[in-house]
Amino acid sequence: MTGFGKASMQLPTKKITVEVKSLNSKGLDLNVRLPLTYREKELPLRNQIAMELERGKVDFSLYVEVTAEETSNKINAPIVMAYINQMKAILPDADETELMKMAVRMPDALKVERMELDEAEWTAIQQVILQALTNIQSFRRSEGSTLETDFRLRIGNIRNSMQQAAALDGQRIQTVKDRLKTNLAELQVNVDEKRFEQEVIYYLEKMDITEEQVRLTNHLDYFIETLSGSEANGRKLGFIAQEMGREINTMGSKSNHSEMQKLVVLMKDELEKIKEQVLNVL
Repeated sequence: MTGFGKASMQLPTKKITVEVKSLNSKGLDLNVRLPLTYREKELPLRNQIAMELERGKVDFSLYVEVTAEETSNKINAPIVMAYINQMKAILPDADETELMKMAVRMPDALKVERMELDEAEWTAIQQVILQALTNIQSFRRSEGSTLETDFRLRIGNIRNSMQQAAALDGQRIQTVKDRLKTNLAELQVNVDEKRFEQEVIYYLEKMDITEEQVRLTNHLDYFIETLSGSEANGRKLGFIAQEMGREINTMGSKSNHSEMQKLVVLMKDELEKIKEQVLNVL
């Protein structure tokens, strides 16, 4: 959702500049700044921006720089003359130039005439707005391409760590068996070997991570599938990342093996980076 777009054009008497900035947000948080002359176009403009950008904290600004002899400020001649006459009555010998300087600083000496909207001018400005929106969309696509590359790398890292954890499963089971036998030997008690094996099997079933590996693999595949889609998928990617976290956490609680736990920590680290960046996906 992060992006920036800018466009400008020169009209006969003014320069128009449009800037659009966007940051990540759960929905569309739109702030529009327009000169008073164009305020009546705010509602359709908001709808246009919402259709184009969909989500994000968006700041839209339209700036007007007058480049010719055109101004909405006019001298209120009757008021200025009234001020001068009043001051002459008080100071008959005062310099008229100085009186004029004082009069134009008085309240209501200038009046602002509201300029009417020129539809032909607005049609031209629409082209600048469209260009700025096109530019921010181009910026977003560039950011999205970078994020996609990063996501694929981190999903690959999680998959690789998971496979390494699976390869340690046989070693882990043997370590557990050896530890149980050592503990029994230290107790110096005789146990039925067959019953011991049954208890070991039951214990190891509680530690089995095969189901978590299968589900995590499915989530990884689904994440990549969703990432490759053409529709806006940021929310869906966030939900998938949450499910991935559940499986990784369960694997960590079941591992009971130092090397496997290190791999689980690596997977969690990669997933946290994914969760952080997925907030910026439209």
